[in-house]
Amino acid sequence: LMNSRVYGSEDALAQLACEKFTNHPKPKVLIGGLGMGYTLRSALDGLGENAQVAVAELVPEVVQWNRGVLAELADRPLDDRRVVIHKDDVGQLIRDAKGEYNAIMLDVDNGPQALSRQGNNWLYSPTGLLAAFAALRRNGVLAIWASGPEPAFAQRLRQAGFEVAEVKVRARGGGKSRVKGRGGAHHLIWVAQRD
Repeated sequence: LMNSRVYGSEDALAQLACEKFTNHPKPKVLIGGLGMGYTLRSALDGLGENAQVAVAELVPEVVQWNRGVLAELADRPLDDRRVVIHKDDVGQLIRDAKGEYNAIMLDVDNGPQALSRQGNNWLYSPTGLLAAFAALRRNGVLAIWASGPEPAFAQRLRQAGFEVAEVKVRARGGGKSRVKGRGGAHHLIWVAQRD
């Protein structure tokens, strides 16, 4: 599920979410799934010095790898003072939050079709989406990474109250901004904004 050579869509996840509130003086975001740290690095690069970034990661070894052997790949994002790691289920952090986040970015499992952990299905259920809506500040963004399309999911997001854009991005990117890459597979990012 992780690849250090193909991570353009992970960068794009943060770029697409963070561009919606670049002028906020003290943004607060939640990232579900640390992976190899690329989404976190992209979020940090797009946010100001007063940002707060919470990262939920269930697997302790993934956090250890990002502090050790993987640290240099994404330029050591866990060393940034703006980052707080929660070794917890992102779903629990979403349930506990009320109007707390400017953005929630989910790169959990494979998108709405949970492959590695059945408990992740809650995140993409009507109940989970309503909880995410409630966890966001006004005009907050829920950005969700997926390996491919899921036609009914956009409708589920709309039913939860979001304005929805489906953005197809290259899995492989290039340069500082990896939203526009050349060649290779595409992934999908839903950018759902609370109006």
